[in-house]
Amino acid sequence: MSGRLALVLGGTRSGKSREAERLVARWAGGAPVTYLATATPDGDEVLAARVAAHRARRPVDWTTVDAGPDLAATLRSLAGPVLLDALGPWVAGSAFLASPTLDGLDAAVAALVGALVERSGDTVVVSEEVGLAVHPPTAVGRRFVDAVGTLNQAVAAVADDVRLVVAGRALVLPPADPDEAGGRR
Repeated sequence: MSGRLALVLGGTRSGKSREAERLVARWAGGAPVTYLATATPDGDEVLAARVAAHRARRPVDWTTVDAGPDLAATLRSLAGPVLLDALGPWVAGSAFLASPTLDGLDAAVAALVGALVERSGDTVVVSEEVGLAVHPPTAVGRRFVDAVGTLNQAVAAVADDVRLVVAGRALVLPPADPDEAGGRR
């Protein structure tokens, strides 16, 4: 039996990570959770402070693992409940983002979706809802929005639960097709 899969979407400072933490903790039922981190501060003091705030509010028995460039392989290596936070920083550091035509995006999406679907443990994925933001004025900004949007749609298509968080409030979204039972089931 495969584990449950949720996608929690939201903008910057929307509360999406807190919602994802609550959901994965509830699903884990007291079992330790692996926090799969995609952001690396690399000398950015503001990002380092955000990472520290995230760590401070997580239970002490949660383990943090750095996702690295091969997110799908790292995800496949983990057992038990996982909170993957977040897809945006992973996309920002991905090689396909440098390609004007996003070469490699389709393979990366397929690999990640495959890893998510094959997991036996529950997984909650956090991602940025980029479709509500200002239209990026640069080519790389537009590629980022396209890549994250494509990835979000692919993960949502296989997720059992998709939530949109706005101002700290979560809205559980219905399946794309009202006749669909939901997610992979």
